[in-house]
Amino acid sequence: MRKNLFVCNELRGDLNRNLCYLNANVFEKRPMDIQTTALPGVLVVTPKRFGDARGFFSESWNRNTMLDNGIDFNFVQDNHSLSEKTGTLRGLHFQAPPHAQAKLVRCGRGSFFDVAVDVRAGSPTYGQWVGYELSFENGRQLLVPEGFLHGFMTLEPMTEIVYKCTDFYNSDADGSVLWNSCGIEWPLNVEPVLSQKDEEATPLEAFETPFSWEGS
Repeated sequence: MRKNLFVCNELRGDLNRNLCYLNANVFEKRPMDIQTTALPGVLVVTPKRFGDARGFFSESWNRNTMLDNGIDFNFVQDNHSLSEKTGTLRGLHFQAPPHAQAKLVRCGRGSFFDVAVDVRAGSPTYGQWVGYELSFENGRQLLVPEGFLHGFMTLEPMTEIVYKCTDFYNSDADGSVLWNSCGIEWPLNVEPVLSQKDEEATPLEAFETPFSWEGS
């Protein structure tokens, strides 16, 4: 019985090695489309989807693919939120150093307008913003580095937002800037659904940024 079990485990090991080899070859054929934006460091990342009669498969993050493109982030926490109403606005959020976070944001269901604002002191693009529609349909993701505010407005009810972070949540480092103080052209002309924290956030003109631009 033990001999048969050993043979079975040995065969399983060979099968796993073959599967790993096959998967490695398949994954090499699954590139991500990576586009720069008007804000250096902020990227639009769109994983390729492979569909069949069942639906599709997609790699939402592949560290090796990112490293091959010069993008090196160590994500340590995943967050998932649901916004029930269209026009829900969350932001503009940040975590101050030494707990600053880079984020990779995508849509799990529905759609939303996702925004990044440069707040690095001394940056030539300080106070400037970019925004993109992220949806379940288009599969886009927005990579927001440290030193940028992040926020979004939902475009559909029951929209889900999923994002990766490079540092753990820290309530003492958590902060926000007023959503309508950065000149952002939000896509919906509605009174947004806000938390009390976001409604009472500091406007950009009074914000003392904890971030510095490290460019030349």
